[in-house]
Amino acid sequence: MIDKPTLGFIGVGVMGEKMCRNLAQKSGRTVFAYDRNPAPLERLSAHGVKATTSLAEVIARTDIIFLSLPGEPQVREVVLGDDGLFAHARPGQVILDCSTCPVRLAQEIAEAAAAKGVRFLDAPVARGVKAAENGTLNFMVGGDQEDFDTVLPYIKCMGGDITLCGAPGAGQAVKLMNNMIVVQTVQAIAEALKVARESGAVDGRMLFETLATGSADSFVLRNHGIKSMLPDLHPTETFPVRYIMKDLGYALELAKSCGIRMTGAEATMDLLKRADAMDFGDRYYTILIEALGMTDT
Repeated sequence: MIDKPTLGFIGVGVMGEKMCRNLAQKSGRTVFAYDRNPAPLERLSAHGVKATTSLAEVIARTDIIFLSLPGEPQVREVVLGDDGLFAHARPGQVILDCSTCPVRLAQEIAEAAAAKGVRFLDAPVARGVKAAENGTLNFMVGGDQEDFDTVLPYIKCMGGDITLCGAPGAGQAVKLMNNMIVVQTVQAIAEALKVARESGAVDGRMLFETLATGSADSFVLRNHGIKSMLPDLHPTETFPVRYIMKDLGYALELAKSCGIRMTGAEATMDLLKRADAMDFGDRYYTILIEALGMTDT
C-alpha cells in the first residue's frame, strides 16, 4: 500500500479531462497531468491539477499514474517508448491504463513492468462522456489483487461500478467484448428503425418506446436509439465511428488469436467501414444507420 500517494494523469482529452478533474476534486491528493494539448491542462488548473511538460516529469513526481489515450500506438509510445514511462520509472510505482487497447498489449506491458518492479493494471472504462463527467464510469480491471486494492480508492473518484476481472489483460478482454456486443446491438436497433421508417408500418418513436417496455429493452436502445438515432443526432464531440472501429478491430483480433470467427462482428465492421467511406468517420457511431443499404429489387 502506498501511503498518501501523489497522482499522475496522462491524456486529458474528451474522457481524460473529466476523469482527471474528478480525481483531483475527490481524492484529496495532488494530481500532476500531462497532455500535448495545453488547453485542457489550463482548464484543469482551476481544479488544482498541476500541469507538467513531459512524461519524465510526471513519472518523477508521482506514485500512481493513470493513462487515458486513444489506442495502442499512443499507449505503446507513452509506456514503452525510448523516452516513455518505463525509461524513467522506479520500483513500486503503479501505472493504470484506462485506454482501450489489445489484450496482448496489456500483457506485454505487464511483463515489462514486472521486470522493472513497476505495478501495472489495465483498467478500460465504459459508459461514455456523461459518466466521465458524473464520475460514474464502469471500470473493468486486469491485474493483481494487492495492486487493485491500492488504487481502488482513487478509481472510486471516477467510477461507480469497478470490477477486478482477472490477471493483466482481463480488463481489456471484458471491455472489448462489451463494445463488440454494444455496437452489434446498435446495428440491430438501427435496422429496426430503418425498417419502421421505410415501411411506414409504425412510427419510429412508437417502435422504440414500445420495445423499451419489453424483452428488447436495453441501455443501448434507450441511449443510442431513443436519444440519438430517433432524433437523428449524431454529434462529433462523442464516440465516433473511427473509435468504435478501432475497438471492434481489437475484439476481432482477440477472437482470431484463439481461433474464433465472429461473423456478426465482421458484418458490423463492414457497415462501419461503409459509414467511414461516406465521410461519417468523425460522427457518433449511431450514424451507421445512414450506411444501411436497400435490398436489390
